[in-house]
Amino acid sequence: FGYAAFGNSTPGNLLTGFGFYEPYWLIDFANACVVLHLVGGYQVFSQPLFAGIEKSIGKKFPNSAFVHGTLKQVPVLRLNLMRLSLRTAYVAFTTGFAILFPYFNQVVGVAGAINFWPVVVYFPVEMYLAQKGIVPWTSKSVIFRVYSFVTLLVILFAFVGSIKGLITARFS
Repeated sequence: FGYAAFGNSTPGNLLTGFGFYEPYWLIDFANACVVLHLVGGYQVFSQPLFAGIEKSIGKKFPNSAFVHGTLKQVPVLRLNLMRLSLRTAYVAFTTGFAILFPYFNQVVGVAGAINFWPVVVYFPVEMYLAQKGIVPWTSKSVIFRVYSFVTLLVILFAFVGSIKGLITARFS
């Protein structure tokens, strides 16, 4: 909606990008809501990476208590030291990278454009079609696949725009 309203002059932060900082509590509350939203998204998009790394480490060290043992202090969470260490290091690394990278918004846009379609559109549509046993070339199947394809086209435009933004930020 920001780009629809303001075009290329859309600021990176719509809340304060136009010089409006009052009322402070409302801006702070809105920023807290954005952080809460991003933390959830960060976890959803990171889970496949965590699962792959933890699986490969588990195969490499099948008898390790560090890898397979659970913390007795918190048995409900089924948490072990390797999982705690790996995930903490990953979050620390990505946070440090975000702090050091001067044009991180553009990188997040590129990553979002790459990740959004398969994770949010393609895989859920295909899983729904498979679970419901929808036969190919029925009207429902065609509608879902057209939706998936149109969304892919939109995401490809977003990807090109994100790459352009990244190049512009890099050389400006």
